Amino acid sequence: MPEQDKVASGSPVVVITGAASGIGRAVAQRYAKEGFRTVIGTFPGDPHDPKGTLALIEEAGGEGLIVEVDVRSSRQVDALAQTALDEFGRIDHVVANAGILRRAALAELTDHAWDEMLSVDLTGALRLFRSCAPYLTSGASMVAVSSIAGGVYGWGEHAHYAAAKSGLIGLCRSLAVELAPRGIRVNSVIPGIIETPQSSDPTNSLGPEGLRQAAATVPLGRVGTADEVADVIWFLNSQDARYVTGQELVVDGGLIVGMRE
Repeated sequence: MPEQDKVASGSPVVVITGAASGIGRAVAQRYAKEGFRTVIGTFPGDPHDPKGTLALIEEAGGEGLIVEVDVRSSRQVDALAQTALDEFGRIDHVVANAGILRRAALAELTDHAWDEMLSVDLTGALRLFRSCAPYLTSGASMVAVSSIAGGVYGWGEHAHYAAAKSGLIGLCRSLAVELAPRGIRVNSVIPGIIETPQSSDPTNSLGPEGLRQAAATVPLGRVGTADEVADVIWFLNSQDARYVTGQELVVDGGLIVGMRE
């Protein structure tokens, strides 16, 4: 029996990586409100507790399952997809959100730092899509979370991060073409300056003061929230976007079309 014929009945299922905090947590909460069962993919070394995500899902009346996964490992990502199928019987939507952010100037950017960044932020998405795709049926959808850094702009001392996030766009475009005959859509979302635990890190990202200053450059006059990105991810995966595939949607408060004066 083909893998895609193993899908069982029941409430739809979403698999999300990097779901312990930030955008991933917001996506999980949004999906719970939409009646989806949620597989909460979380890195065991993440300082954020995925039980917080599970609590939000349950408060919204949903059902969630925490699965530890290191997206650098194809074996572990394969196991994540298999667990989703074993526990819930189907996979309908996939959100590749797992990512790391490290500051490194070119002179300090070692091969190891480069390879690790791409293995998590870019190849991790490939592994997730590759592992889940056999279980998807027509009408299923996948989204990767890119970034305005790489997806639109460059970012000094973050060349490896920007390269990975830029690569996600090409990955999604190509998979959109490849999987279209099966009725599966693939898109990416490009968040702008969004307040999350990652962007609030002053060592590797903007930090609280940097976010405050950045807000002044955004035409809408503020930085975005994880919930606002989650809403767009939901839209791209939902039937409201059923004729949208191979696209990238920027969520940035107007930053790329005009800096606020």
